[in-house]
Amino acid sequence: MHGNAHRLDSALLGKIELSRFLTLPLKAYCRFVAQIESSPGFRMLAYHVKWLSIDGALCRDLATEAAPASLQLGEVRRENGDLRFVYDCDAFTREYRFDEPRLEQLHPNRTLAATLSRLRLINSRNRLTHGVIRTLLEIQAGFLTTGDPLSMTPLSLAAMSELLVSQGALSMVPDEGRLSRLVRGLSFRSLDGKHYPLRTLFPSRRQLHCHRLDALIKVEKGLLLAGRMGHPWSDEALAMLLRHHYGVCLTRRSVGAIRHHLGIPGQRYRGECRDYLVATEGFSPLLPLTAAGLSAFVPGSPGVYEIRMAMRLKEEKEEGSAVAESTKVIYIGSSIDLRKRLMEHLRGNSGNALLAEFLAQGEAKVRFRMVDSEWRSVERELYRAFCSSFGVPPQCNRMSP
Repeated sequence: MHGNAHRLDSALLGKIELSRFLTLPLKAYCRFVAQIESSPGFRMLAYHVKWLSIDGALCRDLATEAAPASLQLGEVRRENGDLRFVYDCDAFTREYRFDEPRLEQLHPNRTLAATLSRLRLINSRNRLTHGVIRTLLEIQAGFLTTGDPLSMTPLSLAAMSELLVSQGALSMVPDEGRLSRLVRGLSFRSLDGKHYPLRTLFPSRRQLHCHRLDALIKVEKGLLLAGRMGHPWSDEALAMLLRHHYGVCLTRRSVGAIRHHLGIPGQRYRGECRDYLVATEGFSPLLPLTAAGLSAFVPGSPGVYEIRMAMRLKEEKEEGSAVAESTKVIYIGSSIDLRKRLMEHLRGNSGNALLAEFLAQGEAKVRFRMVDSEWRSVERELYRAFCSSFGVPPQCNRMSP
């Protein structure tokens, strides 16, 4: 009876130790692996343990590639049209193969027992991690290829657990608790170099509804800006569009709840917001932002102004869209003397280094509107209308006016 209790306690302690080990941060994990492999216990096992990499696991070659700026689990790459995951550190791909008959012949001691236990922990964590990564590359291939959250597939930890069990490649039980502990602290780089928490690849259905509703609101803004809509969509209309485009059946009340969660105003408020086209009524035509142009066409009077970069080919094709408009406009400002202030920008001595970098390219244009008084208030209204229309401020506006 006491022997069974002792074995049960040992098994329980092993599970607790594994649970804690799965939450070890990446840098601490790399140090842990390095310390084990340089320990006396590991040297004693040199002829009884093979040091390999997990089958199919790729690791960054630090001999030919620069080390990443920050340690992540790894990055997604495309090779011959297929997605591959490349780990940042070889500690994440490590696998130890044990010669069990020869190990049984060793004289047992605490050092060997502790080392073997830790090597098995490393195996368990790395095998579980690679199983999760391999499965995610298949299920979320659409998102990992395009970066579009609308191409994600809903995936719960419970579903991942079932998939891993069905694959039968793991000796441990990949239950939800273990997966949650493992995934919690991991992150990766996508094809375009962006950093994502690994948890991003486990979206719930509600999270996907949020992405879909946000996409519809962006379409709405573009249509309003182009004059192709008279007023924003109601929650009921949004529910119908979600059903039509995505096959999602949500009630008007559910759409409203998701909208509130995203911080999106209701139909009436979105309709009352002055969009950017309305806010810029009365502006001058676009003028080249040059010394000659400023001297000839811009008065030394109070007013507000907008600086744009010349459209590139891709933007010309998208002209009239909200995306193109937001990428062209780089700065909104105001001044008591428009000509003087714009000259300061042109010479690079206005105190805005980012704007100076853009203007140094020599492709900027400007338009303005004279304002007799309260030009700062008009600038704030213009800035807010821009943010309302496009969801982001101009690139070179460092703060709200």
